[in-house]
Amino acid sequence: MTDQIDDTSFTDEALIILLQQGDNRVFDEIYKRYGQKLFRYFFKMLWQDKERAEDFTQDLFLKLIKNKAIFDKDRNFNTWIFSIAHNMCKNEYRKQEVRLKFNKMKEDVHTINAHNPDLERFTLALHECTDALPPQKKELYFLRIVENYTIPQIAVIMDVPEGTVKSRIFNLLKEMREHLKQFEGLLSYP
Repeated sequence: MTDQIDDTSFTDEALIILLQQGDNRVFDEIYKRYGQKLFRYFFKMLWQDKERAEDFTQDLFLKLIKNKAIFDKDRNFNTWIFSIAHNMCKNEYRKQEVRLKFNKMKEDVHTINAHNPDLERFTLALHECTDALPPQKKELYFLRIVENYTIPQIAVIMDVPEGTVKSRIFNLLKEMREHLKQFEGLLSYP
């Protein structure tokens, strides 16, 4: 085989099999065939956000390299790669929904607490605390505290073992209690 892959010589499935066998030269050909298609797909599906579409396209090709061994040679490569893209979009929609609900909740609480200065200060501190959380902890806070999902439900949503969810919740609440220690006397203290 030459350094260049003749784009008419191999099917997509043959290219991925070569990639699985360690021939990394075929990656460029796979990217040439699918990079623009996937970018257009992500651009259309992710609110016509060019930067997000670029990031998702790059992430998908990184997933392809990382998970090349799981491709089943009896499957259609085109269908397989677009099913991965579809799942990535579904996950992003779910995250976006969480963000929107979280922001709406913050607005609602602000309106409700406007007449209680102590509760207003606590609410503001709580929002600052949750806003400062990294995305994974913020999602965990939202799922457990705001939406009241069970440990098994959160484990499925976040695709981690239940024990991991429990320890993350324990550590998150401990961290938040420390940050909000000045409000221990309020009824709403976590």
